[in-house]
Amino acid sequence: MIRNLLENSTREMGLNLSDKNFKSFEMFAAELIKWNRRINLTAINCDNEIAIKHIIDSLHLAPYVFDEDQMLDIGSGAGLPIIPLKIIKPETTMLSVDAVAKKVNFQRHVIRVLELQSIEALHVRAEDLHEMCANKFSIITSRSLARLDFFASLAAPLLAQGGRMIAMKGADAEDEIAASSDTLRKLGLIVTALHRYSLPLNMGNRCLAELKARESA
Repeated sequence: MIRNLLENSTREMGLNLSDKNFKSFEMFAAELIKWNRRINLTAINCDNEIAIKHIIDSLHLAPYVFDEDQMLDIGSGAGLPIIPLKIIKPETTMLSVDAVAKKVNFQRHVIRVLELQSIEALHVRAEDLHEMCANKFSIITSRSLARLDFFASLAAPLLAQGGRMIAMKGADAEDEIAASSDTLRKLGLIVTALHRYSLPLNMGNRCLAELKARESA
């Protein structure tokens, strides 16, 4: 069931994926369900919702992640969106950070099981990276952080010159952008694009808010 949903949905998204990709997604979903029985990783635990709300939702970031990127995913939780992205973006160097140890342990387990390369999961708060990884990452993403201004404050010191931030948000992204406007202005950030999409089976409308540093006059 998961494979059929993924094949149909990714085809509609214009993603040309391999049999190995789909097998990796199936393994990721199976491990997520198995671990979730013992420790609370996610409230989403049925096949359809894992396929669509976790994997397909994460893959909507794929057009904005490039092989040459240094990617940081803040608050990755159970490895979302970073694990699905890594499966189809093997050349991109990726770092996941999360403050919850059990979630990082799950990510590390999946990375080993799927034999993913050039990806690391750290049990650390994003603010603890500010000194050692300042201005390092060309793309910084987040799916789980609730507030855009909070994400921007964590990510701004870590963003490389010319880099991009992408926050995965719901249909009310404009309201959150408006509420975060003062913080974004102080950080020298602007929202450069909103990429809207709908999940299959009427599972929700989503939006990617893309931010960049404001160019100096």
